[in-house]
Amino acid sequence: MTSSLGLALAIIVAASAAAGAQQTRTPTLAGVDLLAALRAGGFILYFRHADTDFRQQDVRPVDLASCATQRNLTDRGRDHARALGTAIRTLAIPIGPVLASPLCRTVETAELAFGRAERADAVRDPGGAPAGSPERFTALRTLLSTAPPPDTNEVVVGHAYPFYSLVGGQYLEEGEAAVVRPQGATFEVVARVGLKQWRELAALPRKRE
Repeated sequence: MTSSLGLALAIIVAASAAAGAQQTRTPTLAGVDLLAALRAGGFILYFRHADTDFRQQDVRPVDLASCATQRNLTDRGRDHARALGTAIRTLAIPIGPVLASPLCRTVETAELAFGRAERADAVRDPGGAPAGSPERFTALRTLLSTAPPPDTNEVVVGHAYPFYSLVGGQYLEEGEAAVVRPQGATFEVVARVGLKQWRELAALPRKRE
């Protein structure tokens, strides 16, 4: 009985490790290949919100209607968000839905970069599950595993910790994006792109038609 239980636990741990390795492996797209893939659509761009003032702290429980009780973007963060949107528009990357965690810093990042934001609890997904529970952030996992509308890319503006919890070992900097390929029941991170990398993509020579 004990040995059977031990074997079952070992199988579960191995499966979890394999799934985590699939999601955290080295990014597979870069340069012209990444740009071509994004222009074709089918990805989710998961952004961590832009630069914030860490002297501020969210007052718990968070009042979503009161930005004064939350950590907010700095002026640098607002400039950063605008620059991200400009770079992506310059690259002619098709953007469909733009979802954001309901907190002020994520909504403001989305609105400054893309001109719109649909508040989505799934992005924050606080739930009631304890830290480390497999039930935590299930709504965000489902969101990142679901393909966007055809010929577009979906933008999700969220936070560092929920994404880190799902993929393990990938902690996004403020304003950085993970390029996610949805795969139905799971998802794959194929690239990580900050403002510097977006601008480098814009500087790539255009392919001849």
